[in-house]
Amino acid sequence: MATTALALEQVDWQVVALRARRRRQWTMTFLYAFLILASLPIIIPYLWLFTMAFSAKGGTSTFVLWRTLVILAPALLAFWLITMSVRDPAHRRWALISLLGITVLALAVFLGPHVHLQNWRFLWNPDFSQELKYSPTGAGDAQFPSVWTAFGNSLALALTQMALVVTSATLAGYYLSRFDFRGRENFLRSVLVLHAFPAMTLVIPIFLLMYWTGLLDTITGVVLVICTLELPFAIFIMKGFFDAVPWDIEMSAMTDGASRRQAFLYVVLPQVKVGMLAIGIFAFLRGWEEYVFVRTLLFDKQNWVMSLYLFYVAEDVMGVDYGIVTAVGVLYVLPSVVLYTFTQKYLTQMTIGGIKG
Repeated sequence: MATTALALEQVDWQVVALRARRRRQWTMTFLYAFLILASLPIIIPYLWLFTMAFSAKGGTSTFVLWRTLVILAPALLAFWLITMSVRDPAHRRWALISLLGITVLALAVFLGPHVHLQNWRFLWNPDFSQELKYSPTGAGDAQFPSVWTAFGNSLALALTQMALVVTSATLAGYYLSRFDFRGRENFLRSVLVLHAFPAMTLVIPIFLLMYWTGLLDTITGVVLVICTLELPFAIFIMKGFFDAVPWDIEMSAMTDGASRRQAFLYVVLPQVKVGMLAIGIFAFLRGWEEYVFVRTLLFDKQNWVMSLYLFYVAEDVMGVDYGIVTAVGVLYVLPSVVLYTFTQKYLTQMTIGGIKG
């Protein structure tokens, strides 16, 4: 015992702490380096899209992209060094503010003369649609609709689908989690099997079904199709969230005088709001980004959504003016970026409880 105490007294704890800090710094260095390198194949195409949207004047000039990379790469490295080496929060904050100011100044000096809004004229110029023509049947040209028509259709499709998926999946998930009925396990297996089928194999049957029901070339038909394809997975996810809510909480509320509906609305639903938000976000993104079924089921230009608008713009001017195509592309991805920006803290908190059979 005395030998152990003497050995502990002889340990230089400052040296041990210094080694631990250095080991942690090296570990974080390799981790950040790996994440940065792995992110480059994803970041560079989006950076190209953004820079071309504000700089291209026809052709495929990409010198603005390389200038942007030359400025942002050292700025990113400096940001990492500051966050890793500066320990005082006040000093770190001022260092990051100074870095941001220097980066913005460098971008303004070296890229300012080449930045313009000419590629974005489709947003406010009503005559822009007359400059573009598309051939719906391969013979003859038709005039483009307004981009705001396509944007509104996409928004209506995504929001309606999100509301239907969240409502249906929440009610179905609650019922599957709380009630035991004959064929329940088989129903759960069939839900997973339905989600396993590739959607492309259903294009022709769905087309014929929409034609027979009179829903072909309507936003309503596309909404119903996408909801049908999204619901199996959303129901299974919501069932997992309801499984994680103890039955005792709901029973206590009903014991205190609440009805089953009140217990569901005011006690259970707040416990699964993260799951509802998650499937709502995924449903919105699926509706906003859908291309295969809107390309198959929508024909009238007044029913176009943003994915169709981008497709026909790219078909009309690709190889002539990349600036317009990339500007439409930036507008197309903007709602997804905004949605992720404001909801990422909820998505990172999402955990799915144990799923009962």
